[in-house]
Amino acid sequence: MFTGLVEEVGRVRSLQAAEDASDAHLGLSAEVVLGGTRVGDSILVNGACLTVDEIGDGGLVFYTMPETLRRTALGDLSEGSPVNLERAMEAGGRLGGHIVQGHVDGVGEVLDVRAEDDAEIWTFAAPGSVLRYAVEKGSVCIDGISLTVVSVEEDRFTVSILPHTRSHTNLGELGVGSHVNLEADVVGKYVERLMQPWKDREITHPERRTRDAV
Repeated sequence: MFTGLVEEVGRVRSLQAAEDASDAHLGLSAEVVLGGTRVGDSILVNGACLTVDEIGDGGLVFYTMPETLRRTALGDLSEGSPVNLERAMEAGGRLGGHIVQGHVDGVGEVLDVRAEDDAEIWTFAAPGSVLRYAVEKGSVCIDGISLTVVSVEEDRFTVSILPHTRSHTNLGELGVGSHVNLEADVVGKYVERLMQPWKDREITHPERRTRDAV
C-alpha cells in the first residue's frame, strides 16, 4: 500500500522493450527510495506498483509485464523522462495522502493548465473507469500523486496544484497533451461492489455444493 506522497523524482535510464513491445525492462535512477529497498520489494512508479528486479549503481530495474504496459502510460516513457517514486508504506507510518494501491484504473490526458493565484488548476480527460468514482473534494491518484478533486464533468475532472507539488513531482515537466496514470479512490470501488444485489455477488461454498449434489 502507498500514500500518494512522492518521495523523489527519478529519471528513466533505459527502456528495453521486446521486439513486439509486449513487455520491457525499465531502468531508473534513484537515491531516496534506494534506502532499505531490496530485490522483490514494491515501488510506486508514476502510480504503478512495480516489483524491483535489480538494484545497483544508483538505480533500480523493473520488469514491466504486458498487462502493465497495456493499462498504463509507462510505455510513453523514454530515456531521461521524470518519474514519481514512492516506497511502500511501513506499518505504523503516517497516511498523509490517501490509500493508494498502485493499480492503475486508466490513462488520462492533460487538457489544460491555468494559474489561480500561486496555485494552478489542471484539467484532465479521464475514462469512465475513473470518473465513475470521482467526487468533488474526494481523492484521486495522478502519476502516483495523491490529489484532491476540485470539480467533475462528464469526461474530465480538475485538481488544484500547489507550487510545492509542481516542483517536487514530474508535473513540472508535463503539459497539455501529456498522458498520466490514474487510480480512483479504492473506497468507492468497494462501496459500489457492496451495494450490488447479493444474488450477483454470492459465491457458493464448496461444502454446500457437495452437500446439495448428494
